[in-house]
Amino acid sequence: MDRAQKEQLVDELGQIFESSGVVVVSHYVGLTVAEMQDLRARARAAGGAVRVAKNRLAKIALEGKPCESIADLLTGMTVLTYSEDPVAAAKVAQEFAKENPKLVILGGSMGENALDAAGVEAVSKMPSREELISTIAGMLGAPASNIAGAIGAPASNIASILSTIEDKAAA
Repeated sequence: MDRAQKEQLVDELGQIFESSGVVVVSHYVGLTVAEMQDLRARARAAGGAVRVAKNRLAKIALEGKPCESIADLLTGMTVLTYSEDPVAAAKVAQEFAKENPKLVILGGSMGENALDAAGVEAVSKMPSREELISTIAGMLGAPASNIAGAIGAPASNIASILSTIEDKAAA
């Protein structure tokens, strides 16, 4: 890899560290190519990505970035799992690590906040952006359906009463 390629890689990593909602750093010693492809596919499906980079270049890319504190985690064979959604990459990494003990989560960052392995696990248990949006939409729609039900209830009550009166008169 020549100098220009290294500079380009450092720029790409810098973009990842700046734009990602969460970055998870893990050791992947012993993972097969198929297992790594599975991890990449899961991350892609969740709106994230997986990147293996030289630690020295990643540390250079981290300089001056909000998540600079994760530089200490970059030792050995590390893989970065990241996403714009602050929860997606943590969920993918945590679920994959449960199924495959060869992936060991070291920690990560969420914006300026450094996370240890327990912090990544806590983030992975949070609802995703889509889940939060659907919950909020449901909450916003509930009062409207309650109002519609309340408005329609008197009419159905009157119809029920008239039906009862009619049944009594016929008997």
